[in-house]
Amino acid sequence: MRRLGTIHGVGLGPGAPDLLSVRADRLVRSARHVAYFRKAGRPGQARRIAEGMLRADAIELPMEYPVTTEIPVTDPRYNACLSAFYAECTDRLLSLARSGEDVVVLCEGDPFFYGSFMHLHTRLTGLVPVAVVPGITGMAGAWNATGQPITWGDDVLTIVMATLPEEELARRIRDTDAVVVMKIGRNLAKLRRAVATAGREEEAWLVEHAAMPEQRVTPLAAAERVTPYFSILLIHGRGRRP
Repeated sequence: MRRLGTIHGVGLGPGAPDLLSVRADRLVRSARHVAYFRKAGRPGQARRIAEGMLRADAIELPMEYPVTTEIPVTDPRYNACLSAFYAECTDRLLSLARSGEDVVVLCEGDPFFYGSFMHLHTRLTGLVPVAVVPGITGMAGAWNATGQPITWGDDVLTIVMATLPEEELARRIRDTDAVVVMKIGRNLAKLRRAVATAGREEEAWLVEHAAMPEQRVTPLAAAERVTPYFSILLIHGRGRRP
């Protein structure tokens, strides 16, 4: 019987190539087939991180999202469109694996932390071998960029999405010690109000492009705008210390 290839979901970390694990570096540099997600017309952040690492004869398989923010996530068309997209991507990878080829899927941050690879993983598991290489998350890159620990002692860390309703966002920010807010994008004004309602505006930091050359750390109170992608809001815990 023909050997099945393995699909590797490889975490690339928050943005700097030298933050890859040894295993991730080895797989990326040796891969003959390299797949990655991107928005149409753009190279894609995962591919940018791997620039200069791919072997000369690597075959690249860009997987272009059919929709990002053009349709609200609450619209049934959004899920239908993405479901068909992930099914198509799965078929492409399955075909390669069943022909005996290994494939490395480049993943920003960690593949299992709000990453697109998880949608392929659920579809591929049980059909061909699938392996995951953990990566440093974007939020870890962000809180290190501030130069402050995110949690102390018994602090509770809460990770929330800025897409939540404003009242719920404010409640979660108020009722925890340390906070990471992701998916800010067009929600900056709502997030700013929620943080103010929670009484924590003076504690909040906005980190953009963490661990990348264009990294920027700004107090939320001083932020006038935010880049649509790669933006994270942080509120550090102040808990028990020796």
